[in-house]
Amino acid sequence: MTDRPSLSAQLPPIQAPEDFIIATTVQDRTPLLPELVLYLATDVTPLWLATETRLAETGLPPPFWAFSWAGGQAVARLLLDRPDLVRGRRVLDFACGGGVAGIAAALSGAAMVTGVDIDPMALAATSLNARANDVVIQTIADDVIGHVPPPGGAEVVIAGDVCYEKPMAERVLGWLRDLADTGVLVLLGDPARSYGPVDGVEAVMVVDVPTDIAIEDKAIRRTTVWRVLPRA
Repeated sequence: MTDRPSLSAQLPPIQAPEDFIIATTVQDRTPLLPELVLYLATDVTPLWLATETRLAETGLPPPFWAFSWAGGQAVARLLLDRPDLVRGRRVLDFACGGGVAGIAAALSGAAMVTGVDIDPMALAATSLNARANDVVIQTIADDVIGHVPPPGGAEVVIAGDVCYEKPMAERVLGWLRDLADTGVLVLLGDPARSYGPVDGVEAVMVVDVPTDIAIEDKAIRRTTVWRVLPRA
C-alpha cells in the first residue's frame, strides 16, 4: 500500500466490523465481474491510503478482504458462466476473503453457500458484499483445513489465491485432494502463484484478470481455475 502519512490518519478505529468496512471502502465493480458490486479499497479510500504502521496501530491484520484477488475473480467468472457447476448444490467458499466467489455461486443457484475464513473482518466483508448483491451466505470463523467431509456437507469447495506461501499451500492442497477423493468437486483459482499446484489437477478455465499494479506485480494476471483431481 502507498505510504501517505498525511492521509493515513483518516483510518477510523475498529468498532463494529461492518461499520468500519463501510467507512473505509467504497462499493465498486471489477472489469472481469461487472455483475457484482463489492466493498473494495481503492486509491481514494482510507484503507488503501493507510500505511502498514497505521494499520497495526488500529489493530487490523492485513486487509486481504478489501481487494478482489485474481484467483477468486477467476472462480467467480467460471461459476457465473457455468452455473451448472453449483446449481442446487451446497458450496463452501474456503478462505473467502470478501466472498466474491461465494457470491457468484449463490447468484448461480447454489442451494447453500458457506464462507469460511480465519479473519472475522473478512467474514463481515463477505456478509456486506452478499447483501449488496441480494444473496445470503452463511459464515464460519475457523481453520477448517483437514475437515473431511467439509463443513455443512458441502458438495463443492471453491478457493482462490491460497497458494502464496509454501506451508499454507501444502496444507491446503493436501486437504483439497482429500476432499476430491470423497467425491467433492474442488475448484481452485490460482494466478501462477509460487506454490500453486503442479500435478493432480486439470484446467477448467484460463482467463486474463485485470489487476492493480499497486497490489500485484503486473496489470494482467493470467489465472487458471483448476479442478483438483482425486488420487485414484
